[in-house]
Amino acid sequence: MSKKKQLVVGIAGGSGSGKSTICSYFENALDDLNVKSIHMDDYYKTNKPDVISPFTGVVYADFNHPDSFDFDRLLNQYSIIAEQDVDVIIIEGLMTLYEERIREILDLKIYIDCQADERIIRRISRNSSWGESFEEITSVYLDAVRYRHNEFVEPSRWYADFILNGSNTSQIGKDIIIKWIRDQINN
Repeated sequence: MSKKKQLVVGIAGGSGSGKSTICSYFENALDDLNVKSIHMDDYYKTNKPDVISPFTGVVYADFNHPDSFDFDRLLNQYSIIAEQDVDVIIIEGLMTLYEERIREILDLKIYIDCQADERIIRRISRNSSWGESFEEITSVYLDAVRYRHNEFVEPSRWYADFILNGSNTSQIGKDIIIKWIRDQINN
C-alpha cells in the first residue's frame, strides 16, 4: 500500500509581513484536508545571541538571527508530523527560506513581501497588545530588527517559488496557491 501524496509548504517573510495570517488563510481554505502547521516562533532557543545596535550601542536579545532558532527541534517535529496521516504541512517563520535543511523538504516556497513601514506599524499594534511600550517596540525595530531583516530574511526571498504582496494579498494569488496544492494532492 503506497502512502498518499503529502505536501510541505513554506511561508517566510519579515516580522509583521503577514506570514501567520496567510498560514491561517491556507488552513481554513484547505479545511477538507488534514493540514498541520509548524510555527517557527515556537522554536526559539532559550539562550539567544545578542545583537548590538550599530548606532546606539544598545544590546538586545536577537530574535531575528538564525542562531536564535532550534532548527533541529523544528525538523524533528516535522519528521513526527510527516509520519502521520497529514495532507499538507505548513512551516512558517522568519527563517523558513533561509535554513537550507528546511528548504530541502519544501514542495512550495512562499515569501510574503511587505514594506518596512507597514511591518513596523503592524509590529507596534501586535507588540503593544503584549504590553510592550511604543518606545521599546520602535527602539528594537530601528536598532536591530530592520538590520537582521536585510541581512537574513530579505535575501531568502530569492529561494521563493511564489511571492505574495503582504500589504494587499490578492485573492487570485491565494487561489492559485490553493488550486496548485489541491492539484498536487489529487494527482
